[in-house]
Parts: sequence; structure tokens; C-alpha cells
Amino acid sequence: MKKPSDEEVRRDKLRESIIGLGERSIRKSYYPELQQRIIELERANEELLKEIAERKRAEQVRDQLEIQLRQAQKMEAIGALAGGIAHDFNNILSAIIGYAELAQISAASQCSEGNCHVLTDLRGVLQAATRAKNLVKQILTFSRQQEGDRKPIELVAVVREGLKMLRSLIPQSIEIKEDIQVAEAMVVADSTQMHQIIMNLGTNAYHAMLESGGVLTAAMVKTFLAAEDPKIQNLHLEPGPYLILRISDNGIGMERPVMERIFDPYFTTKDKDRGTGMGLAVVHGIVKSHKGHISVYSEPGQGSTFKVYLPLAAEGSGEKKEEQDLRNYGGDERLLVVDDEKDVLSIEQRLLTGLGYQVTAVTRPLEALRLIREEPDRFDLVVTDMTMPSMNGAQLVKSILDICPDMPVVLCSGFSELMNETKARAIGVRQYVLKPVMRIEIAQAVRRALDE
Repeated sequence: MKKPSDEEVRRDKLRESIIGLGERSIRKSYYPELQQRIIELERANEELLKEIAERKRAEQVRDQLEIQLRQAQKMEAIGALAGGIAHDFNNILSAIIGYAELAQISAASQCSEGNCHVLTDLRGVLQAATRAKNLVKQILTFSRQQEGDRKPIELVAVVREGLKMLRSLIPQSIEIKEDIQVAEAMVVADSTQMHQIIMNLGTNAYHAMLESGGVLTAAMVKTFLAAEDPKIQNLHLEPGPYLILRISDNGIGMERPVMERIFDPYFTTKDKDRGTGMGLAVVHGIVKSHKGHISVYSEPGQGSTFKVYLPLAAEGSGEKKEEQDLRNYGGDERLLVVDDEKDVLSIEQRLLTGLGYQVTAVTRPLEALRLIREEPDRFDLVVTDMTMPSMNGAQLVKSILDICPDMPVVLCSGFSELMNETKARAIGVRQYVLKPVMRIEIAQAVRRALDE
């Protein structure tokens, strides 16, 4: 190989020097700007990724809102349906309950000791009708068309009644066990909503054991949470005495991601024909509104346990029981009874006549108003339905009180969006009664209105 000459070596070195000088000059002139552009591009890329992520989240939120809107529209339709059927259904129940109570009266006078099967059967009819009455109330409460009635109630009886109803609904392959370690538990609550908790948690447990069967356990214990108890902070509860209601099953259980969303509205892992995803959300809402707490623990294949904390009522706050002897609510006053339903009107007339009252019964509110106008002193009290043709109960009450300002009025309602107890009191009604009305309820309402 030919060795390069000294001249060639000098030229190569000169060329390398010139090239190196050029590279250093370019690097010195443009490198800072290049580095700045790279930084700017990296920042822009990060902003773009953030924007893409935000858009995806916005799309997910929008999709979720659309789902919730559709579900809300369904719930609104259910609410409208509930309100639409409640009045008619309660009138039907009024007739069933009324005729059963009248039959009870007749059977009691003819029933010899040891031969009271008819009375037993009639009691069963009345118990079933009362459950149907409470079911309508639950539907109206659930559809937000009726306010809950909170008062001190004994929860052990409510839980046992709920379990009894569950037993009639779920298959025999599922055993129901009670582990109630309290004699009584007074809480300030709406009994219908408490019943709703039992039914929803029980139904959820039933669905978890539907295929293989199992054991549903309902347990109740009392506890006291002191101010320094760590549970106070974890559960967001006030210090004091609590009742713990525990509903557990040994069904399929659930994964943690499902457990974390179990109380979200419209979230469900069930088939469409088995649930809407609202049951546990409703339970959560009820518990929170009663200043309580609900939690769940579950493992796949090991079942689930729901634990509900409810504050116990102060001692001595239990509701005083009404005297149930009908003889204490009778009288000889003159009553005007108005109801467009002939069966309901006939029952009310017979029940009140049986208590000694002098009853005039009419089916048309305009006819009732005519009687009041013609003889303002003829009647001592008016009992009227709310929903009637040509003139509703509220309009009738106002017209009657224009003529007779001191007239006691009892207003009965199967269901009306226009009326509740507060509104009834505001227009001068002395007693407001929800249909279907039991014999003792109408007797108490009439007597109290007369005595006010």
C-alpha cells in the first residue's frame, strides 16, 4: 500500500480542521434554538396527550350521562305510572279491606268458640291487603311522589315481617336464618323505607344464590360508638348508640372493582330482566338520609355481607299506641260522607253507622255542596274523597268552609299529586287520611276531627 505523501497528509488535516470548524460553528449558532424547539415539541406532545385523554373522559362522562338520562326518563315514566294507578288501586283495596272488616263484624257475632275458621281466614285477607297497601306506599315513595313518614318504630318487627315476605318470594333452595340478638330496637325512621332495605338486600342475596342455593342470614345487634372510636371517622357517623343490621349470603360473591361500584345508580351485573341497578343505590340513599352507614364485604365464591348502621332512638321515644277499642271512637253526630266510588262510600257509611253516627252518603260533590248550602247546620262533620269528577276534594272543602267556616272536615285520598297532609291542613282540613282506610283509622280520624 502506497504511503501518503506529506503534502497529502497536510491537506487531509486542513480539510478536517475546516470541517470541524464548520460543525462547531453550526453547533454554536443553531444548537440552543434546536434544543428549545425540541423542548417545545415535547411540551406540545404532552398537551396533545392530555387533551386526547380529557376528550376520552368527556366522551365517557357524556355517554354515562346519556345512560343516566334515559334511566331517569324511565324512572319518571314509572313514577307517572305509579301515581296513575295508585288512586284506582287504593280504591280497590279500600273495598277489599272494608268488606273484609264488615264480614269480620258479622262473623264475630255468629262464631262459636272453637269454630272460628272464617275469622281466621278474614284476618289473613286483611293481612294480605295491608301488605298490598304498604306495597303501593313503597312504590310511591320509590318514585318520589310521596314523602317518607319518619317516627319512632320498633325495627325488629319490621325486619321479621320483611323476612316473612322474602320467604314467600324466594325458592326453598335458599334457607333464611335469623340471628337477632336484641329484644327490641327503636329507631326514628320510615317503616316503609326500612322494609325496602330488607327486601332489596334480601333480593340481592337471593340473586347471588339463585343457581346453587344457599343460606341468607339476617342478624341484628346493638353497639355504642364512642367519640374516640376509629369507626366514627371511617364510617362518618356521630357518636352514640347504633343498631347494626347485617344481611349476608354464601353466594357467588364479587370482585373488588364490582364491590367499589355496587352502590352507584344504574350499575348492575345482572341480566336486564333481573334488575335495573337501582336497588342498592336506593338502599344507600335511604340509609344515608337516616344518618346511618352501609358497607359491603365480599370475596368471589365466598358470598357477600352488607352491614347497615342506624342510630338508635333515645329511650322513651317510642310511639304511644293508639287505643284500638272502636267503642272509644263512636258518637251520635251527623256526618256527610262524599265519595264517587259507590263501594267505598257504602263501606264507609256502614262502618260509621255501626259506630253510632248518623250518616248521609252522596256520590257527587256538587250534591254535597247543595245540601250544605240549603241547610248549613244540618251536619256536624264532612268526610270527603280527594279525587272526584266535576269537583275535587280540595275544591269542595274550600267551598264548604266558605259557607261553614267551623265545619270539621276529614279528607281521604287514594293518591293525588295536588294534595298531601301539609297542604290539606293549610286549606282547613282537620284530619288527612290515606286510602285504603282501615276501620280503626277512619273511626279515629272522625273522632279526632270532631274533638279538635
